[in-house]
Amino acid sequence: MEIKVVESEKNRIKLEFVAKSHTLVNAIVKELWNDKETVIAGYNLKHPQVDNPVLILETKTKVPKKVLLDAISRLEKGTKEFASAFKKLK
Repeated sequence: MEIKVVESEKNRIKLEFVAKSHTLVNAIVKELWNDKETVIAGYNLKHPQVDNPVLILETKTKVPKKVLLDAISRLEKGTKEFASAFKKLK
């Protein structure tokens, strides 16, 4: 997966997800809103068949990269828990 930094400031970051659909970005954005540090979390997708999604994150005081990594870790944990529960189904 290729990710390009479009903008990086103290409390704001924009990342372009190259050649990815907005499904993954949407899950990340939803998880970012579970963090009290998040001021703005969203993504822009001009055209779903032509353009790449651009994630926008703005935080109160924490470094956006840290908030984003924490959200990804929570998503990963949730995915593992789901996989474990699903494997136990008969």
